[in-house]
Amino acid sequence: MLRWAIIFFIIALVAAVLGFGGISGMSFEIAKFIAIIAVILFVISLLIGGLRGRGGPRI
Repeated sequence: MLRWAIIFFIIALVAAVLGFGGISGMSFEIAKFIAIIAVILFVISLLIGGLRGRGGPRI
């Protein structure tokens, strides 16, 4: 998911250099949204992993 955020950020940079302000702004907003979602999912994953612990299967 973070890969998509980086791709949209690069598209935004290229569009900004070429003078396409609308495309640049929209690509940056999409990249920012995807990056925020990725961070939220990462934090949720850390919390769930912390609650489950590192113990293996108990026999």
